[in-house]
Amino acid sequence: MKTRYLTLILLLAVALNAHAQRAKSVILVYLDGGPAQTETFDPKPNAGRNYYGNYKGVAKTNVEGIEIGEKLPLLATMADKYTLVRSMTHGSNGHETGHYAMITGDTSNSPVVYPSFGSVISYMLKDSYKGILPCYISVTSANSRFNEGGFLGNEYKSFDTGGKPEAVEYAVEGVVNKYVNRNKMNQRMALLNKFEGNNMDKALIDSLRGVNMEFMWGESREVFNLKNEPDSVRQRYGMTRLGQACLTARKLVEAGVPFVNVRTTGWDTHKKHFQKMNTMLPNLDKALSALLEDLDKRGLLDSTIVLCGGEFGRTPKVQWEAPWNGGRGHYGKTFSYLVAGGGFYGGRVLGATDKTGENVAERPVYPCDLIGTVYLLMGIDPYGTLPHASEGNLPILPSLLDKKRSNGLLYEIIDIKKPTYEK
Repeated sequence: MKTRYLTLILLLAVALNAHAQRAKSVILVYLDGGPAQTETFDPKPNAGRNYYGNYKGVAKTNVEGIEIGEKLPLLATMADKYTLVRSMTHGSNGHETGHYAMITGDTSNSPVVYPSFGSVISYMLKDSYKGILPCYISVTSANSRFNEGGFLGNEYKSFDTGGKPEAVEYAVEGVVNKYVNRNKMNQRMALLNKFEGNNMDKALIDSLRGVNMEFMWGESREVFNLKNEPDSVRQRYGMTRLGQACLTARKLVEAGVPFVNVRTTGWDTHKKHFQKMNTMLPNLDKALSALLEDLDKRGLLDSTIVLCGGEFGRTPKVQWEAPWNGGRGHYGKTFSYLVAGGGFYGGRVLGATDKTGENVAERPVYPCDLIGTVYLLMGIDPYGTLPHASEGNLPILPSLLDKKRSNGLLYEIIDIKKPTYEK
């Protein structure tokens, strides 16, 4: 009896350890359109020009044996801070289905529209998150290919900042309006109070209005004021949309926001691929390396998960023929993601592709495997359920329960041991 009791205690301890929260926040740097894995995190310099195109070189990292694209020299100096997942796969070459897979983790082909994993995290933290800022923020917009809130509803969709963080004035929608100053707003509020009189529930109204006013005029607003950052810091991130969006993400995480989506477009490079990469890759290198460096120096990387990738990759074989003339098409068969912080190990590579990068050679990783691991590190049970208005409780990640659509959580690259009850 005593032995059985001790066994139950140990199993409970393992279960609690598995769901213990390692991370407090997630930053998703989403390269909308699909970045080429061969130019970013899985270069193929020996595959021939039909595969490496104009980029035969590689950047050797500060971790022996790991190489990345030649246009990412800054990221190469900090490979000990991240892991490369080189065997992502879902098989879809369509933007809509690719986005849906990578943003929800659902590849089950269910008629139910699942919420994005930012929305799921927002829902799961609805009772514990007490911040003034929204729980889930997109800089500058969320994915627009499907209803992000899914069956959880619009309440858990992201707050989209809009505006241009790289501009002189970052005009966050609904928060920063250069045409309205504090004095004018105070005058309007005083006039409104006169009209309302004593005929309304003033306590409730004042409470809600206080939150809104704090968001618009309090310390929360200053999170979006990038002019407060030293010019040297802003330059290090790059004075681009992506660079300043990543700087905003760092400030939001510092302010306690649990999920920040940095969505950058332009990666759908069917034509003039290499010409575009000459600019886009250095911009990504500056922004992402500065973000990882700042999070690390400020003691935030251990509690902040950083993900970088898109809805799929691009064809490893260059499309030299007209009308592409040196482009790369959509490729969902295999692609790469960078993961860092929040319980993910650094200095590692998970999975591999074959010599041309066209097929997964080792350890396939499906969208639900990656997102489920993020849930686990955030203290959320990836095998748990979500409430559906008409269907009852549904699995958070239905694909995680299907061996054809999942290869298991990424225990190889996180500081949580795989429980014995998980096969």
